[in-house]
Order: sequence, then structure tokens, then C-alpha cells
Amino acid sequence: MATIKQALAKAGSLKTVADSWRLDAELLLACAIGKPREYLFTWPDKELTEFELKEFTAYCDRRASGEPVAYILGKQAFWDFELLVNPSVLIPRPETELLVESAIELLELRHCAGANVLDLGTGSGAIALALAGHNKHWHLTAVDNSASALAVARENAQLLSIKNIEFRNTSWCDGLQAEGFDLVTANPPYVEKGDRHLTEGSLPFEPISALVAGDSGLADILAIATQAKRCLIKDSWLLIEHGFQQREAVRKILFEAGYEAIECLQDLAGRDRMTKAQYKI
Repeated sequence: MATIKQALAKAGSLKTVADSWRLDAELLLACAIGKPREYLFTWPDKELTEFELKEFTAYCDRRASGEPVAYILGKQAFWDFELLVNPSVLIPRPETELLVESAIELLELRHCAGANVLDLGTGSGAIALALAGHNKHWHLTAVDNSASALAVARENAQLLSIKNIEFRNTSWCDGLQAEGFDLVTANPPYVEKGDRHLTEGSLPFEPISALVAGDSGLADILAIATQAKRCLIKDSWLLIEHGFQQREAVRKILFEAGYEAIECLQDLAGRDRMTKAQYKI
């Protein structure tokens, strides 16, 4: 039987998959033995059981095929909590936390004690749950056209004991015209069909419908900018995550749709990541 130290050493084959292979191996082994990652460093000479070694080997084989660690473990950290994830939903990225931070700042500046917020294409529920968890007096409506994605989001809300959120299975703003939202967030599909990045990293394993959009990746952004006007109240905000090369195209879409105070924000890597715009009516 192998020790924890020996098992991790054998996982060196994962080097061909990711630069983070060592961290990946540690996370997978911690899951296989049902212990926190810190346990591995405290007890490196502890022998694994036959079952634990078999589990770890199976996890490593899946990772070696390119499958993301988040899908293997079934969870992903985001904001200040952990989310359940599976191939029905995109894996939440740290970059998306910029959208959450901006939404909180705008709502608090407007003193929206009982804000009504809409999250379009909620997926795992990452954005909506972060906002609902930040202020229990805000009401979140989380929308997705995928019933399987909504099932994941609902389970995450239950596990996090977040009550001030409702889920709707619909396409973008369909049926939401009279809701009167103070703020709308969206992380829509914005990758162009055939983009080489779709074959890289974790993307081949993630739902293509949540990644790819027509019209050079801008079709869903245009649809959201147009439809959101029907359910936004005066002086409310629309926040949209987009690709780092889409800044000017998104600005043009929002300007032509009648939005004002349009501003693109950059993520921690210095890339254009999100655009916010105000709807004055």
C-alpha cells in the first residue's frame, strides 16, 4: 500500500494536464480519504487503504483526461462559500466576483434596503446566492432556461440556507416585464462559435449552451440589453460580464439600446471583464 506522500508523488503524471497539478492532486487525495487538505501535510507517512488508493487513482485518471477538478469533486469555491457544481453548469470563476462586488456597491450607494435584483442565466446560482447572502433584505430572482442548471442552483440555496431567492425556468426576461428590478446581473454566453479557447482547459467539459453565442458571441448580450429595459425601474443598473475583447462592441450595444453611464471594469488580471450601464427611462 502507498503512503500519502508516495501517492502524491505518483500523481506527477498530471503535470501534462495543468501547471496546478500538485494542488489538483492534493485536493483529489483529500477528497478520496475524506480529510481536509491540511491533513496530508500533517500525516504524510500514513498508509492509504485499498479503497482510498483506488478512489484517488480513479480521480487522477479523470483529471488526466482533462476533466476539471471542480466536476470531479462536485464543488467549487466562490465568494465566501462553496457551491455544488456538475456538467449542467459552468464552473464559477474568480473573475465573476467583480460583478458581485460591483452589484453590492451600486445597491448600497442607492440605499436599496429592500432591493429587487434579477440574475439572468444563473447557472449554479453563484451571483444570485452571493448577493442574497450579502443582504437578507434583498430579493433575488434567479433565471435560467436550463431546468438541470436550476436544480443545481436550488440545491445550493438550500445547502447555504439562503431563503430570499426564487428561481424561474425561463429564457432571459420572458414573463418578467412588470417585476420592477433595481438591478439586473448577467453572465451570459459570449464566446464565438469556433473560438480556439473552447478546446482548452476545462471548457470542453462545460455546457456549450452556456458558453457560445451567435453574432460573434454578442447575440445574447444584445438580447439581454434589449429585454432588460422592460423590467428595470428608473435609474436602475444592468451589469453584464463579457469577453476581454468585447468592450467596444458591448458599449455600442448598450448605448444604442438607450443606456447611460456606461463603464467597463477590469478584473484582477487587468482584462476588460464587465460593463455596467444605467437605465434612466
